[in-house]
Amino acid sequence: MNKGGSPFAPASIAQRRKPAIGLGIVIMTWFALMTCRGEDIAALRARASEVFGPLPARMPGAEQDTPAMVRLGRKLFFDKRLSANKTVSCNTCHPLSDNGAYPGPTARGASGKQGERNSPTVLNAGFQFAQFWDGRALDLVAQAKEPMVNPNEMDMPAGTELFRRLREARAYQKIFPQAFPQAPDPFTIENLARALAAFERTLITHDRFDDFLNGKNRALTWTERKGLRTFMETGCGKCHDGPGLGGTSYQKIGRYHPYANTNDLGRARITHEETDRYKFKVPSLRNVALTAPYFHDGQVATLDSAVRQMAYLQLDTRLSEADTESISTFLHALSDKGLALRQPAHHRSGLSDLQNH
Repeated sequence: MNKGGSPFAPASIAQRRKPAIGLGIVIMTWFALMTCRGEDIAALRARASEVFGPLPARMPGAEQDTPAMVRLGRKLFFDKRLSANKTVSCNTCHPLSDNGAYPGPTARGASGKQGERNSPTVLNAGFQFAQFWDGRALDLVAQAKEPMVNPNEMDMPAGTELFRRLREARAYQKIFPQAFPQAPDPFTIENLARALAAFERTLITHDRFDDFLNGKNRALTWTERKGLRTFMETGCGKCHDGPGLGGTSYQKIGRYHPYANTNDLGRARITHEETDRYKFKVPSLRNVALTAPYFHDGQVATLDSAVRQMAYLQLDTRLSEADTESISTFLHALSDKGLALRQPAHHRSGLSDLQNH
């Protein structure tokens, strides 16, 4: 009310300007925040691109693959005839309907024996510098040869029986020669492994983190970008680097604090070097939110627990609940956009229509 006047009398000029001034401040503050946020996003992208970078369009070696090799490899991947008692296929331990990773700590082989290590996802595997947790296979071709003869997996005693089965199959009588037209005998373990590797090289996923690195600001939410910053500032990117956010080096599990499971010597079983004791290949974090349980023994059930343990074991850092949640939130952005919805990822030929094998 104006002094000595009506409560309905007009306010003073100064009083009338206050709302306008307040609105102007709000608009300027909002504009400044948006401008700073845009600059922060650009800087974050630049920093992330230096450490990681988007997944390439194709895997190393794919330039030598043919559609016929991929078709053959796809059929072989789902074929249980590759195991001794015809009960196990590649897909049994790396089920593509469940993101290419076995959903338990370890898989059970054809003979009923339990595997020693967790079966990691086959998706994007060809981008990694070596295969298996201990790196004993240098590429997908070398990796494909081992499970068939491993007594804990397919348990095939010799190649003779395997190729007798494959030669008898009418479909293989046609597609093996199509895949390897120059080979005097296309039915060899090398050709089988090459075909499996050709199919596996099509299993490339695409996620929102790639979109962000490729310039789409809104591909990641604000909380996911915050998680990316926390991920890098904590030091996770020192080992989980490159386009796969891992798969580029070996590291000792328990660098600062010992891991609970000391039974598996890791890479030392291959090299017999004491310096390789408890060293394992750093796994790729692509699709990590979809591929629990975690670590080489599959003994960590949740992503939050894996994040907390890694920070403590490898970086001597005790993460707060907020930072743990922040990093986990970012890691969910590494899930293939189709698989994250539990639907076939139609954007990649190797991941689409998986049931029609």
